[in-house]
Amino acid sequence: MDNPVSERLNRYRTAPNVLTLSRICLAPFLVAAILAGHYALGFGLFATAGLTDALDGLLARVLKQRSVLGEYLDPVADKLLLSTLFLVLLHKGLMPTTVTVLVFGRDVGILVVAAILYAAAGRREFNPSLLGKANTLAQVSAVAAVLLHQLTTAQWVVAFRMVALDATIGLTVASGLHYAWLAARRMGANGHVAK
Repeated sequence: MDNPVSERLNRYRTAPNVLTLSRICLAPFLVAAILAGHYALGFGLFATAGLTDALDGLLARVLKQRSVLGEYLDPVADKLLLSTLFLVLLHKGLMPTTVTVLVFGRDVGILVVAAILYAAAGRREFNPSLLGKANTLAQVSAVAAVLLHQLTTAQWVVAFRMVALDATIGLTVASGLHYAWLAARRMGANGHVAK
């Protein structure tokens, strides 16, 4: 007879979930490295976190270890890591205030809308759109570029930083508006249009 506690723990032990949890565990060390001004270490840890993010999705598909837990845990790990880094880099004076405010405003807006959809229509899923995925990629690029800029002021790094920050601003606004439009359609389809 299977042990229910053992079954629950096995959900956490799948290779993709272990990688996702390791990404969450990297966050405090990454923050500590940046706050201490160890940008090479910070960049290395961020690259490692990015590698675990790429591998967890690949392993989930290859090993057929997709799980509901993984579907919720992966975006939470991404948002936790990125949001924390935007704040820390803002604190260090390395991330523009406008970018950080837009990123946080969009994420808070999506959380509020998702909560309203769940309360009004009982819908839990709020799948990422193509724009949302592009925005996440832009945010990752922006953090990487800002950290890399602390290691070298090579012309290509300066250009990469500028493009990544501009892309983050544009995609944050575009994906935020797209999610708002999708949410309005869902509310309308469920007969929960605000009066």
